[in-house]
Amino acid sequence: MQTLLLKSTTILYLVGALLYLYFIVTLRERGARLGRMFLLIGGFLHLLGFCMRFVEAGHTPITNLFESLSFFALVIVGVFLLTEIRYKLRVLGAFVAPLAFLFSLLSAFQQSEIQKLNPALNSSWLPVHVIVLFIAYAFFAVAFAAGLMYLMQERQVKGKRMGAIFQRLPSLDVLDEINYRCLTIGFPMLTIGIITGSLWAQNAWGTYWSWDPKETASLATWLVYAALLHGRLTVGWRGRKAAILAIVGFLLVVFTFLGINLLPAGKHTYAALNG
Repeated sequence: MQTLLLKSTTILYLVGALLYLYFIVTLRERGARLGRMFLLIGGFLHLLGFCMRFVEAGHTPITNLFESLSFFALVIVGVFLLTEIRYKLRVLGAFVAPLAFLFSLLSAFQQSEIQKLNPALNSSWLPVHVIVLFIAYAFFAVAFAAGLMYLMQERQVKGKRMGAIFQRLPSLDVLDEINYRCLTIGFPMLTIGIITGSLWAQNAWGTYWSWDPKETASLATWLVYAALLHGRLTVGWRGRKAAILAIVGFLLVVFTFLGINLLPAGKHTYAALNG
């Protein structure tokens, strides 16, 4: 039942994403309202499925690729809905909802059976580490979407082509504000996630840091966001530069989360942890 719930939310996220895209094309409010409703229903069912799997598995269900992809999609939906409430920026759904659908779809193609827990994963630090990191990643996903929208809007403004895209997107200042707010929440959580990850590593493998490919990629991601935050606070990095770094940072997040699993070596890969 819980697996069916988790996988069925993919369809709800798809419908929600399509309705938000319908809204951005037609500017009909009904599309955005329905899109939000489908994401809300999908998020609720998703959370219910997550709780049911927690009870059935006896541990926090974020220990394999199916569970992690699914949980990431859930957190993206949650962070997006909070951002939409805060900024009343419905057009953001046309950029963020497809991300939630994509990660949910990827999870649907993974093995979904509850697996015996690897001893290395049997740590109280692991759920803290993973949940905090995915919340950070979700804020970075929203910043990524805001960055894309910023570059599109800026191109319209500089080219003095105030066409359909210009009318649908918010102002550059609003997009830059969203980027900054997501960074100020996401970066501390990323930092906490890396610290708790090192505590888990000490518990699992007897060392806080071993320059594993995933640890190295995580550090590179942290440095990009640290540089962005430092630049904003000290030398006034804003606008285009901040948007580009938000996009680069999120691509590094995706590589750290998924790309590392394509490498043959590394004890952090899902294949190594669940093999």
